[in-house]
Parts: sequence; structure tokens; C-alpha cells
Amino acid sequence: MKKAALLALAAALSGCTWVFFFPDARIYDRPERLGLAFDTPTFPSLDGTRITGIFFSSHAKPAKGTVIHFHGNGANITGQWGFSYWLAEYGYNVFVLDYRGYGASEGSPSARGAVKDGLAALNYVSSRPDVDPKKILVFGQSLGAAIAVASLIQSTVAVRAMALESAFSSYRGIARDRMSLFWPTRWLKWPLSLIISDKYNPTRLVKKLPRVPLLFIHGGADGIIPLAEGLPLYQAAFPPKELWIIPEGNHVEAFTEFGGEYRPKLAKFFAEALSPPRSPAAARP
Repeated sequence: MKKAALLALAAALSGCTWVFFFPDARIYDRPERLGLAFDTPTFPSLDGTRITGIFFSSHAKPAKGTVIHFHGNGANITGQWGFSYWLAEYGYNVFVLDYRGYGASEGSPSARGAVKDGLAALNYVSSRPDVDPKKILVFGQSLGAAIAVASLIQSTVAVRAMALESAFSSYRGIARDRMSLFWPTRWLKWPLSLIISDKYNPTRLVKKLPRVPLLFIHGGADGIIPLAEGLPLYQAAFPPKELWIIPEGNHVEAFTEFGGEYRPKLAKFFAEALSPPRSPAAARP
């Protein structure tokens, strides 16, 4: 037990990446089967680390806008683009980023590094000749929601709207939940969680986001990030904001298991965010 405790402490001191990041380089799916135009760019992160992504081109020309997808903590883009590629069928370009250590991206994962990668992705996508930099949208899932929030508050790229699915409100809170699953750390979760940096606390940072439409989506049956862990983030955010709760939804299921209902709703949310504001005169009957 003493040895296990020391190992747990060593893991915590090393940044607790085992709690948050679960990357691999396995090929889960191939985009060729979709019949969509795509490319797989590689570009430097802010510190020079080479990172990769996949860019799906919109069916519509020109595209209504471009969605940058910050995926969750597992696998890599080949197992993650399934959550967002379909937006190309609604007229949006879609870019899915692999953080450092994921898939073909270089380096090792960390919260700080992932934020650098997020900033680099925002810069890269907005500079593409096939992207209108005035029509950038963000979609973040789970850990990717936290990375998206931390990236956006530091970015000079003007984002028009942000949708966050299955987001958590605290790195420390999620770390305690994860540590509860393993007996070596179960009894040490409170002191060990305090070692985790609070620098990227989503509940604190969400208050610094630009005042653009925010959408929060959460499953009422989420067994990975319970609804109770996500609600404080929504409550801390400034309006305009919306909250969609899917009563029977589990973790990041809105656009897979419940896609028939929620895919068109998300496409509509983004379309409304890109629409010019209605003048008072136009609003009158």
C-alpha cells in the first residue's frame, strides 16, 4: 500500500496525465468511405511541435462557416471525427484537431500543450484560403471543451459561436472522480487533486470568453461526466447561452445516439449565430 501510494503521488506530481489523456495511434475509421472532400494537414503548434488534423470541406460552396472540433480525451481523430463530419452535409467546413501525443501528432499530451495546440489550430484554420475567417465556430467535447475554452480566451481569432458537449467544470473534480476508480488513489484523491494545476479551470475561464452565443449540451445519464459536474460551467457563463439536457443521454451521445434530433438543431444554432442581427424595424410585424 505504501508503494502504491508513492506511485500514485509520483503520477500526480508528473501532471496526472493518466487521469485526463488517453491517446493512441490506432486507425479506427477511414474518411474515404464518407465520400467527402478532405485533407489531413500538419502544422506547427506554438512551441514548434508538429500536430495534425483532418479538414472536411463543405458540400456547399461557399461554406456557411467553418467548425473547429476539439475532441475528447480518447483515441485520436480517426475515432473522433464521427461526432462532427456530418456538419459538412449541412454546409459547414469541419476541422478536427489531434492534440500532441494523439494519432500522428508529435509530443506527449499535457493540458498546457493542448492549449498551445488549440491556439495553433485556430490560427491555422482561420488562415486557410478556403475558410472565411469571419465565420469560425467551435465545437468542444468533454476534455476538448475545457481545452477549447482555455484556447479561445487567449486567441485573437474571432469566433462566432461555441457549442460544448459533456463539458466538466473542474479539472480537480474530474481527477477525484477518476482517482475514485482505482484503489491505490481512492483514499488519496483529495490531497492528490490539490496538486493538479487550477490554471485552466473551465468555470473560471468561461467567464472570460467573448460574448458570443454559447451552447451547453449534456446527457442526463452521463456516466463519465455527470450532469452535476457540468451544470456549474453553464451557470458560470455569461449570456447569450443555451442549455440542452438529453434526459436519457450518456457521454457525448447527442450527435450519435440522438443524432436524428440534435444534428439539425446544432446546425441551426450555428446558422443563427452566423446570421446578421435583425434590426428593430425588421423585427416589427
